[in-house]
Amino acid sequence: MNTHLLPPEDPPEADDVNGAPDPDPTADTEDDGRPPCVLVFNASDPSGAGGLGADALAISSVGAHMLGVVTGAYARDTAEVFDHFAFDEEHVAEQARAILEDVPAQVIKVGFAGSPDNLSRIAETASDYPEVPVVAYMPNLSWWNDQDIESYLDAFQELVLPQTAVLVGNHSTLWRWLLPDWSGDKPPGPRDIAKAAGELGVPYTLVTGIVRPDPFIDNVLASPQAVLASEKYERLEAVFAGAGETLSAALAALLATGADLAAATTEALAYMDRCLDAGFRPGMGHVLPDRLFWAQPEDEGDDEGPADTDFALPAHDTRH
Repeated sequence: MNTHLLPPEDPPEADDVNGAPDPDPTADTEDDGRPPCVLVFNASDPSGAGGLGADALAISSVGAHMLGVVTGAYARDTAEVFDHFAFDEEHVAEQARAILEDVPAQVIKVGFAGSPDNLSRIAETASDYPEVPVVAYMPNLSWWNDQDIESYLDAFQELVLPQTAVLVGNHSTLWRWLLPDWSGDKPPGPRDIAKAAGELGVPYTLVTGIVRPDPFIDNVLASPQAVLASEKYERLEAVFAGAGETLSAALAALLATGADLAAATTEALAYMDRCLDAGFRPGMGHVLPDRLFWAQPEDEGDDEGPADTDFALPAHDTRH
């Protein structure tokens, strides 16, 4: 199955980003061995759970290069977000303008922008590059105050969604945002959410974390017309932070390499599952995905290096 990152009624031309045998935006990088590039708008996260640091690891792990635009900074630990400090919108726009004048991006990923003003500048940037598909991720914003959440979601809906090729988000998050008046006896399905997103201009929606009656979690890529891909994984007992960031970044990177949407989704979900399966708890809070699980030695017991060599750094005893 070859799914293009364009609305179904607008078939891709020969030089479109995804689906063509030799897409123009990646031709130069393919010829000289350079990895494709993903322009990412996201905040700095000191915990490493999400933000640009998480994006960089996931994107590089699946074969692309991140062009990171800082939209602000979280004050958080591995358990919760305490605050967020948004950058001035001009500073966000200037970061993107400077790098895009030098390096072509094959995909744009929108993470947490921090303010409606920043969303406006991100939308302007995306509109300047209409041939570059946008992958938009909507995180859980329950840590924020209600007024900021409402204004942010309204701006995202009005400015970013009409330019979004793929919307990624947890089932619960997308349901409460896109179908706030849902009155069905059962929770809305992924097609229901995809239809709601489609009315706002989004051709494809990846709905994650759909709870099933068996011990599995479902993840479904859908358009308003059909389900395009579905993958279920065993429900893990741990509470994770950063799963959605991992998935959306990997998806954006795989699309940048030229993979079609259904294949990229399946591979990104498999990557996220492996990251969660190898997750670790660096502090006292949640478990974080190990985005570099593939770099860990398979069997540390086979290490036959010198056991008595001490490479420890000396204690820090600087006096001020």
